Amino acid sequence: MSLPPDAIKTNAADYAAAWSGGDPQAVASFYAEDGVISINRGDPIAGRAAVAEIAAGFYAEFPDLVVHLDHLRIAGSHVMFGWTLEGTHSETKNFIRVPGWEEWELDAAGKVTQSRGWYDAAEYDRQIAEGI
Repeated sequence: MSLPPDAIKTNAADYAAAWSGGDPQAVASFYAEDGVISINRGDPIAGRAAVAEIAAGFYAEFPDLVVHLDHLRIAGSHVMFGWTLEGTHSETKNFIRVPGWEEWELDAAGKVTQSRGWYDAAEYDRQIAEGI
């Protein structure tokens, strides 16, 4: 049984707010205890602690990180979360704005059991080096 679409929409907005809040544990709390994330076909990383570690890495790179929820597509327990990441890189001081998305599988409680994330890595790297 999947969650009602309104609950998923609220959860997605809260997830974007968690990313924008600077607390890695808050981000990780949206994942099932054994939730898995993979970014741009990279090696899957499993567990809330690993998700928190990924979030902490982003916060180290972008202390003013903001994630915007751009759009959402829901098909039962499968969700496409479209986002834009903005922030100032801690070393280059360049401001970046990069869109991407995550494909989620949700459990009955609305926790992410699997996330496949996508963004243009070459453009991300270019903006870090040169800015927007």
